[in-house]
Amino acid sequence: MFTQFITNPNGNMQNRKLEEFFVITGFHDLLPLAVKRAKELAYGQIEMIEAICKLSDKLYQYPPTKNRTAWFKTVFEEKLREAKGDILSYKAKKKHLRNK
Repeated sequence: MFTQFITNPNGNMQNRKLEEFFVITGFHDLLPLAVKRAKELAYGQIEMIEAICKLSDKLYQYPPTKNRTAWFKTVFEEKLREAKGDILSYKAKKKHLRNK
């Protein structure tokens, strides 16, 4: 999943894919907030895609009860950190297996 969203020069396809993930998960209205927070925290679109998928899983386990936007912001930032760790470990494992 990680390798199919490598940045391309014009960014069009990648932006469309990111938007599709937000639409599918029902958070299309919070895409601007997500992009802003990800940029502020220095995360890329690969991490954002992974984070929105993880956030969707959490949504079904622990849905927001009062403030959906605040819940989204908190959980999205948490899932961005998890996504970064998952991607780094995936790349390290791939590199390790290639060197064997």
